[in-house]
Amino acid sequence: MGQIETGEDQTAAAPIDFDRFRLRRFIESLSPDQLEIREGATDLADVASVVDGNPKAILFRNVGPEGQELVASVCGSRERIAQAFGVAPGQVMTEVLRRLRNRPQVIEVTREQAPCQQVVLTGDDADLTSLPVHLQHGMDGAPYISSSIDYVVDPKTGMSNVGIRRLMLRGPKEAGVDLVAPSDLKAIYEACAREGQRLPVSFVVGAHPVDYVAGMMRLPIDETGLVASLRDSPLPLVKCVTNDIIVPADAEMVLEGYFDERGHVEPEGPYGEFLGYYGALKRNPVFHLTAITKRHDALFQTMSISGPALARTDTAQLAALRAEITVWRALETAVREPVAVYAAASSGGLLNIRIAIRQRVPGEARNAIAAALGSLANVKHVFVVDPDIDVTNDEQMDWALATRFQADRDFLIMSGLRAMPLDPSLNGSHQGAKAGFDCTWPFGSGGRLDAQVPAAPKYQGARFASVEAALLHGPKIFEDLMSAVGSRDGREIVRELDRLRRSVGLSRDPVGRYIIDAAKR
Repeated sequence: MGQIETGEDQTAAAPIDFDRFRLRRFIESLSPDQLEIREGATDLADVASVVDGNPKAILFRNVGPEGQELVASVCGSRERIAQAFGVAPGQVMTEVLRRLRNRPQVIEVTREQAPCQQVVLTGDDADLTSLPVHLQHGMDGAPYISSSIDYVVDPKTGMSNVGIRRLMLRGPKEAGVDLVAPSDLKAIYEACAREGQRLPVSFVVGAHPVDYVAGMMRLPIDETGLVASLRDSPLPLVKCVTNDIIVPADAEMVLEGYFDERGHVEPEGPYGEFLGYYGALKRNPVFHLTAITKRHDALFQTMSISGPALARTDTAQLAALRAEITVWRALETAVREPVAVYAAASSGGLLNIRIAIRQRVPGEARNAIAAALGSLANVKHVFVVDPDIDVTNDEQMDWALATRFQADRDFLIMSGLRAMPLDPSLNGSHQGAKAGFDCTWPFGSGGRLDAQVPAAPKYQGARFASVEAALLHGPKIFEDLMSAVGSRDGREIVRELDRLRRSVGLSRDPVGRYIIDAAKR
């Protein structure tokens, strides 16, 4: 089963709940405000237009001439991802960080037990074109399977690797796979190809959102164990039918096969990428199908990827969560008190990062910028604010940028850094510029009146017999004077201050508090 370090397994003898992390059960748990159900027949050609920009997950009950079921955009909102983890939307990052500390527990089950192998198709029966795969974007090279989680084992280390790849249909038995961008899977594959060896691989299609979050992580551990850790529950695993890969036994469907040894030789693409633009035609490896295994009532899944409404796509939401977790872990060692991290899904979930910190020493805002830019190659712009700014609120972020940022003082720019080639502004380069925006108040300026944010009065001051008695106690702002005498109006305070000004004399201190003139007391 590979080198998965596990905790003590005390659950192997207990019945295994193969539905707890089943995609279909998660879909059934969604409320109407999160799920749209289409009961009528839908042509595969019409699926993309229904999904594009839709804020809900969409369940198609009857797609294509075979009348199959298909679900789309399951992870296309932070609310749905939060529900998958059983927490509120604002607590997802904290919950994932907690679960990452879990020691993984796995249970190997037999093929007879595994729901994902209730139906086994091999030979001519294993046909990629029998699946409800649709054309997602107008210039895509072919229909794509966009929700496939790949499981491989590194032949050199025996460690498993888990990621998310797209598959472009080339025929009943072949698909193109994108392995151009730097990744562990690319390195594993190219090492095999150099030795003329095939690389066995299995793709899970139809999985719980927690598994997709695990697939987005990149950590130097056995990543099948990472799936178990993030589930916060023992993970049932089964060996595939035509290769030795182990996969979650509760998946909806598994595509088994291998990448051939020829390397990056066949055209793949174009494809609508996760930054909202097309990726060009590339040379990529070929996946060869050897088996399809699935549940009796398998639910096929597609992910939303591109277009102008990126914040409503699976990829942007998953990428944003991964970016927040990665940046937060970097901040924990770079600054003393990080407060919040937010990756804007509207920019693909990777390029623009917002950070709130509580500065304890001068320069920490710039340390936060440096840590964020160094933690992920894809991070391009970092905005750092004080704790009073809600990093999830566009209005407050715009306000901080407008009123606390001076370009000649607070703008940091670095050139020649590794960047993401899919960024069209790079014009094909692999290096680019990155910028930091220090939108915090200069260290030590928190006591300035013009740095304080106005708020409605609360009338919580101490009570006194009169306005004069309150002022004899010490300087007071107008709100304190209203509280002092229990005023629910305020105009009588104005009249009393006018009387005191004429009788005993009043002055104001630098922050505007009223003071009885000491010389006239």
